[in-house]
Amino acid sequence: MNITDILVAAKDAEASDIHLVAGKPPTFRIHGVLEDMPGCEEKLMPLAVKELAYSILNEDQEKSFEKNKELDFSFGISGVGRYRVNVHVQRGTIGVSIRSLSTEIPDFSKLGLPEVVRSFTEYENGLILVTGPTGSGKSTTLASLIDKINKEKAHHIITVEDPIEYLHTHKRALVEQRELKADTESFSTALKYALRQDPDVILIGEMRDLETITAALTAAETGHLVFGTLHTNSAAKTIDRIIDVFPMDQQSQIRIQLSTSLRAVLAQQLVPSTDRKRKVACEIMVGTPAIGNLIRENKTYQIPSMIETGMRHGMISMDAFLEKLLKQGKITTQEFEKRSSVKKNKIDL
Repeated sequence: MNITDILVAAKDAEASDIHLVAGKPPTFRIHGVLEDMPGCEEKLMPLAVKELAYSILNEDQEKSFEKNKELDFSFGISGVGRYRVNVHVQRGTIGVSIRSLSTEIPDFSKLGLPEVVRSFTEYENGLILVTGPTGSGKSTTLASLIDKINKEKAHHIITVEDPIEYLHTHKRALVEQRELKADTESFSTALKYALRQDPDVILIGEMRDLETITAALTAAETGHLVFGTLHTNSAAKTIDRIIDVFPMDQQSQIRIQLSTSLRAVLAQQLVPSTDRKRKVACEIMVGTPAIGNLIRENKTYQIPSMIETGMRHGMISMDAFLEKLLKQGKITTQEFEKRSSVKKNKIDL
């Protein structure tokens, strides 16, 4: 068994993720559910996992992994696909987690997101955040939005990613993609220099720290359209997370900056559906003047109520979106109850 055999089997099974861990057969995540590789009962031995891992590492990557015991990278196999990989050590043995990356950027209409999200590409400046847990489709959503700008506007687009997932070709726009470690040392460093590279649009793969968030806010305030991601599950928590990164004596100023520069927050998750696949569910907050006032006045606890009453601006709460999926028969009552704060007996089915 070699890595290509495993990846071809994963492709045939429509698996989104592949896990290689000692003591188990190769394990696939298929429509959100973990299953052993079809037709394979043989458990991987530690040496076999190591050989599979090292078969996709180059010399520099081997040295980095052996030094740090962690490594993120991406690679591709002609005719098979592109992949994002994490190699790590667990219980003294190597483990490998592989995410399958689509070679084609999906059209926005196929994502299942509300039309208001499409309009995010029309902003000329400001900050747009796409949030959610790992594996919730954030990168796919952002790739689709960047591709729309690429097709329609003569802009200079710079992305900073860890690692690069979707490959963009130059269309009407000029697109430069930078990968952490391979092309730049950090998100904050890349952002600092991006402002000297005449960008119109900047995508930040992850806003992890104070320096990156500061640079993103500066870019958004100085006439650039900035897309970024965080691992938060609601608009209010996203705003709180950004503000809480800063020292107390800076938080008031950050609220003012956010209140004027934040254009929208899209919090999304993927929910197992009745057709045994997964549907996107999302919460959308649009940066209206009323939302800006709540941010500035440190009243983020009122944002959920504002979202519920903001339908005319395209806003929708996660509960309302899940309820819509339930009424359409796209998700089960069990999935709805796991993810919603609303009791099913309050819903008129």
